[in-house]
Amino acid sequence: MQQSGSSPAYDVVLIGGGIMSATLGTMLTELEPDWSVALYENLHQAGQESSDPWNNAGTGHAALCELNYSPSGPGGVVDITKATNINEQYHMSLQYWSHLVENGTLTDPRSFINALPHMSFVWGDDHAKYLQARYETMVPNPLFAEMEHTEDPDKIAEWAPLLAEGRAPGQRVAASRFEAGTDVDFGALTRQLINKMDHDGVELHYGHKVTSLSRDTDGRWEIAVHDRLNGRKFSVKARFVFIGAGGGALDLLQSSGIPEAKGYGGFPISGQFLRATNQQVIDRHHAKVYGQAAVGAPPMSVPHLDTRFVDGRRSLMFGPYAGFSTNFLKTGSIFDLPKSVRPHNIGTMLNVAKDNFDLVGYLVSEVAKTHGKKVDTLRGFYPAAVEDEWELITAGQRVQVMKKDPKKGGVLQFGTELVSGADGSIAALLGASPGASTAAPIMVQLLQRSFPDRFTGWESKLTEMIPTLGQRLNENPKLLAEVTQATTKTLQLA
Repeated sequence: MQQSGSSPAYDVVLIGGGIMSATLGTMLTELEPDWSVALYENLHQAGQESSDPWNNAGTGHAALCELNYSPSGPGGVVDITKATNINEQYHMSLQYWSHLVENGTLTDPRSFINALPHMSFVWGDDHAKYLQARYETMVPNPLFAEMEHTEDPDKIAEWAPLLAEGRAPGQRVAASRFEAGTDVDFGALTRQLINKMDHDGVELHYGHKVTSLSRDTDGRWEIAVHDRLNGRKFSVKARFVFIGAGGGALDLLQSSGIPEAKGYGGFPISGQFLRATNQQVIDRHHAKVYGQAAVGAPPMSVPHLDTRFVDGRRSLMFGPYAGFSTNFLKTGSIFDLPKSVRPHNIGTMLNVAKDNFDLVGYLVSEVAKTHGKKVDTLRGFYPAAVEDEWELITAGQRVQVMKKDPKKGGVLQFGTELVSGADGSIAALLGASPGASTAAPIMVQLLQRSFPDRFTGWESKLTEMIPTLGQRLNENPKLLAEVTQATTKTLQLA
């Protein structure tokens, strides 16, 4: 750290203490150990908002079971382009975490990642036909070659007993399974990475809220900070700023004034889950089981019966039940949405609203559901579910990206969006799923975009971190097998 007048000055400032800032900060301390780096987090611990497994992160999205990543098109043709890309990216994250285990940054893989089968499950003729077509499209791809598929109720009961228990005989059901899936506790992973950053000299500032960004006359960014512990307000400077503040990123990106931020808006969707309280039920289910989203539901609301390992403890949850709140963060303000409206994005937002009345209707119906109705939805997956054995928990906020579109005027985008300034001095990550699971490749993309003059010199080190960087595993089955064997061994997933 240097002093610039009365303001501390850094090479890099990271805003937000989630998995994105943790990943970027960990990479930078290895690539440029002499750089001065500071992290500012509004809460009093890292990984407490979207990266927390009880909020949004936790699946280890690899497109193995999430049906919204492999949509059915005209004539029933299934498009697996997005699924292939996400799976490729997840393999990069696995390689990066393996590297961090090998160099001692992460000491116990099972504290943040566990082997867990991923399943897709549907019922009814149309859904079963789709799942069969999806399987037939995916299994020739080397990335998905180990996928299994069945419509045999006995086999499904073997894979996931709760799906079969109490189900009406004769109902057509179908399931696909990828046994070598994973479950990730991104909160635990985030905190381990940030602890290592602290050890490597990164300045950590918890309970510090960044309120705005402005460009100084010398080209550096001036970052306004509010110390919530003592009420002090001050500013710091940085050559590069990363806004990894989850739902809080849009407001800060807008405050920066960069042209690239114009036209972006945010649509917040809240969520709830049912969590099992009967340990015998929890112990009988060992899989992540994803189904089809309801008509009008956003893709992030795809229902799933989900085994999770949080702080080393096994749990079972079902949901999400989408809701609406104008907060952009779980700990945010009800004024977040109205404050985000700007002259440059109001047209985008109005066009999105016009084209998404079905989404609004869906959210209203979800909010109106009683606990009993929520359990009725669960019974589509687990027919024998007992209402009193499930408690309702509130998850985090997801802020879906609204962006300009030349044809529609504005579109609601379900995914992640990396927005950066033309000179590479600032970048922000907007959006949600698959998010945390693809943090490593997203941060490599950020490094390439924001530091083009240095990236070539970093490539050899980045290839040590992610050996298949720049290669497509689905085009090289031999390399895929080697990489999978190596990460499975290092991360103790066998």
